[in-house]
Amino acid sequence: MAATPQTNTTLSAMADEIKKYDNFAICGHVNPDGDCLGSQLALAFALKSIGKRVTCLLASSNPIEAGLGFLPGIQEMVPGSQFEGDVRAFIACDVPIPERMGEGARVQERAKVKFTIDHHAVPQSMSDFNYVDPDSPATGMLIWQLIKELGVEPTPEMAMCCYAALMTDTGRFQYQNTTADAFIAAGEMVAAGADPSLAAREVYQSRTSASIQLERIMLENMTVSSDGLWALSYVSLADFERTGAVKADAEPLIDTLRSLKGVKVACMLREQSECVRGSLRAKGDDLDVAELARSIGGGGHKAAAGFTFEGTLSDARCELSTRLDALCEAIR
Repeated sequence: MAATPQTNTTLSAMADEIKKYDNFAICGHVNPDGDCLGSQLALAFALKSIGKRVTCLLASSNPIEAGLGFLPGIQEMVPGSQFEGDVRAFIACDVPIPERMGEGARVQERAKVKFTIDHHAVPQSMSDFNYVDPDSPATGMLIWQLIKELGVEPTPEMAMCCYAALMTDTGRFQYQNTTADAFIAAGEMVAAGADPSLAAREVYQSRTSASIQLERIMLENMTVSSDGLWALSYVSLADFERTGAVKADAEPLIDTLRSLKGVKVACMLREQSECVRGSLRAKGDDLDVAELARSIGGGGHKAAAGFTFEGTLSDARCELSTRLDALCEAIR
């Protein structure tokens, strides 16, 4: 891959540099998804296998999504706020900017050398050694390649973590970012011991009754544009209280909106005590939801992005309806 403002090294050179250090902290982004957690854990297993000391950090103390609790090593992760140990090297996985690293940012500041491996495009680097490939379907796929560059024989644990990362960031291998290389890598991971059936069951087939109730409310709240190009819905704090649902129960709802025939972009709003969290998903190659998310202070990928709206749920619904209309003008 050619050098860019985000990339100043190769995976091979990064592996050589990593081998020089013995004490690592690895951190991802706040509200970690499968790619973030899987990437961190797979790399931690790989580094430990060659004698390195590794601490896997959580960017916040918030609960991890229930569907990701099956990932090997996840119980050993430590909130960044609780980590006071010395760290020589810091590796940022799947996180493009320090602001998204939450409590892990202060640990990064203490490190002697910093690495970043990611597939989110950012305007500038934040580490000494950066490998950023926006064309990669998942950071977990880059970690899989890095494991090979480290000369490590992948174990079933590493394979499972990387497979979960790739599976979730490609939407079960359905999103536009699902390349031929993604299938080749997935095949290698399965050959190394990843269990696709277990991953699918845990992530996609273990919904709670509260999540199903929340989906019913979401469908009642749904708005579809007159031309059917966009769909928007929301769940309020009262909806969470009434159903007994938690944040993780709302995660699958955006995919239901996205599945509507004819819809090109879906937006799901989730009210919190002081703000509104939003998720955006595009279907097809026509629209870039990352651009929309960045205009509200968020970010992500062309087909999947998120943002935080500082205002009321009512204001967020009005604002996003207007922005979705504007976004879809290009394909009307």
